[in-house]
Amino acid sequence: MSHVPADAPFVPLGIAVLTVSDTRGLNEDGSGDLLGERLAAAGHALRERQVVPDDVYRIRAVVSAWVVRDDIQVVLVNGGTGFTPRDTTPEALMPLFDKAIDGYGELFRHLSLESIGTSTVQSRAVAGLIDRTLVFAMPGSPKACATAWDGILAAQLDARTRPCNFVAMVLPEAERCDSRQAPTGRPADTRTREGVAS
Repeated sequence: MSHVPADAPFVPLGIAVLTVSDTRGLNEDGSGDLLGERLAAAGHALRERQVVPDDVYRIRAVVSAWVVRDDIQVVLVNGGTGFTPRDTTPEALMPLFDKAIDGYGELFRHLSLESIGTSTVQSRAVAGLIDRTLVFAMPGSPKACATAWDGILAAQLDARTRPCNFVAMVLPEAERCDSRQAPTGRPADTRTREGVAS
């Protein structure tokens, strides 16, 4: 667990939004609009936004291109997390994860229980870390996106959230709090990306 110092400052992150839909374009993308507005209001930067069809390889191609960019630390994916034959977002993303964030899906379903009842079991919201990029997938309705952002992501993408948050996972080593540093005598991870070192 990464403990946050009392005087931790807010750190704006570069965030990309991907909408997975066979029927929506950018002009009809209320969920992408909501996420873009929420992240900007929180002080983060919307780096890029796209809409792609429900297709494993199209989803992977966009996310793979984004996670190697120095200016993107977080990718938000909405849509394609249900149980229909066309819902393939989890299948597209999970093989890419270096580490899965199991608690995200668990908490999302817990929060959704209040509004949609037991139908929440059909949500396959997933999240994980790909290199130094956080990827969060959620259902495609604006209400579900609001649940994910307001109930989980707004706090976990804020470096001031205590006792811990995910921002340290995408910050340069020098900016992480002491509990994220490698123990004495053990080398720290030295992989770097320009602008976002590990």
